[in-house]
Amino acid sequence: MKKITIALAITIAQMISGPTAHSQKVSNQNDTLRIQTSAVCETCKETLEHDLAFVKGIVSSELVVKSKELTVIYDPKKIDANKIRVEVTKIGYDADSLKADPKAFKRLPECCKKPHNE
Repeated sequence: MKKITIALAITIAQMISGPTAHSQKVSNQNDTLRIQTSAVCETCKETLEHDLAFVKGIVSSELVVKSKELTVIYDPKKIDANKIRVEVTKIGYDADSLKADPKAFKRLPECCKKPHNE
């Protein structure tokens, strides 16, 4: 009887405290943005993906080095596509038609400054 009472108390407490993370409806309101960058190597990939992870509104980012294409999944309620491009330039890379911030570019490792030979 004591175990039933405890189980009942736990169940009631869970119902009162509201839905759990598992039962909450997850809405996918994210957008995807593809940006052509000036990235040339794996260090560029690591730098961009790492730095963009700290930008509010960006859910994830992935750079394909071979194509220099950065795919960003973001919450449009928190950030817009142009601001994301500006963030990429602040890291030191071109973002579509926007040129990299010169000071940020100077801070990049030397391997990231080499022109890409296609």
